[in-house]
Amino acid sequence: MSAEQRAANLGITFQEIKPGYLNLCIRSGNLLMTSGHTSDLKGVLGKDLTVEQGYEAAKDCAVKILNTVHQEYGTLDGLRVIKLLGCVYSAGDFTDQHLVINGASDLLHQIFGKEGDGYHARSALGFAALPTGAAVEIEAIFEIKEAEASTP
Repeated sequence: MSAEQRAANLGITFQEIKPGYLNLCIRSGNLLMTSGHTSDLKGVLGKDLTVEQGYEAAKDCAVKILNTVHQEYGTLDGLRVIKLLGCVYSAGDFTDQHLVINGASDLLHQIFGKEGDGYHARSALGFAALPTGAAVEIEAIFEIKEAEASTP
């Protein structure tokens, strides 16, 4: 089953995104690099929010990233997840950022395969604040695999 089919089976749909102030995804050679995508959930992990809520917020970020990548490239097929940078709005003593960002990693593993194209490098960091008070912000880098590099 393809990545596109797995995403559809998970109920992920893609919508057109109107251009904004910044480019949400840019292609450079065989790489697709996204801007940071923030969660709809607002609040501070370890103060207002639980790890479970943060996990869902990170998953929300990943869905938004997939939508942006899909719009730029036209499909999720033929892509490999290279790197995630996960930023978590954290209380000073909160140390479970990695468990929060698992929400995004787990979704990408489901779609691209944990052992294959979804097996990625990742950083999960705590921040004193994030734009608009978002609980989580994530950016990603995808590789367009060689066989598909000449398409869209």
